[in-house]
Amino acid sequence: MTSFAPDSIVLNRKLPLWYQVSQSLRASILGRSLQDPLRLPTEEQLAGHYGVSVLTMRQALKELEDEGLITRHRRRGTFIEPAARRGAPVRLLGSVDAIVAQQSGMTTELLEHGKSPVPPELAEYFPDLDEVASYHRLRSDETTGEPTNHARNYVRPEVAARIDPSDLARRPMTKVLRDVVGVDIGRITDTVQARLADPETARLLQVPLLSPILHYTGVTYDPGGQVLDAAVIHYRGDRFSFSVTLDAT
Repeated sequence: MTSFAPDSIVLNRKLPLWYQVSQSLRASILGRSLQDPLRLPTEEQLAGHYGVSVLTMRQALKELEDEGLITRHRRRGTFIEPAARRGAPVRLLGSVDAIVAQQSGMTTELLEHGKSPVPPELAEYFPDLDEVASYHRLRSDETTGEPTNHARNYVRPEVAARIDPSDLARRPMTKVLRDVVGVDIGRITDTVQARLADPETARLLQVPLLSPILHYTGVTYDPGGQVLDAAVIHYRGDRFSFSVTLDAT
């Protein structure tokens, strides 16, 4: 039986290795195509793939098993759950792969894209620009087709010139920027606020007007501190939660 082939990552020694591996594998699982096999490679093969110990790999797999993304069967192997939960809480420890994982695993429709004035609320991130490239996407649950969030990304024009819009129907923006366009990402800052659904959000997410939603702003910087992308995402409040774990070491 052919095994599922996860993406590779470059590990950051400042973060727990099991966490980075679990988030990378999570992103690969949620971003897989329906044709991909469900069986994972063995613990030893995965450990070799990521360059970690079997013990570290086992801890990463337990994280995914606890989340319901995989099931492990003695002597048979480890398998991806076809009906794995979407929109589960994501623990953020500063890993770009955690952001990719949070964005993965949904059907994405690119509603529109083109040039746009810099929104006033994001002006501080693009002080040298009057205009950016904008992308508006609607994400839905793969199984039910239910809308779960809609996202607007505002990208520096010189970076956007290297983006193929069709890639955004298959991959999260962060993954496109890092793995397809090839830009270096220095850091990402996240802000989550409670809001009430405005008319556009209520219509797109199919919720009553003034329903509670999560208003997320994610800003992606290059290593020099310049903003590459600012994302504004509205999540259905009944489908998502965010949690942050602080590493005391």
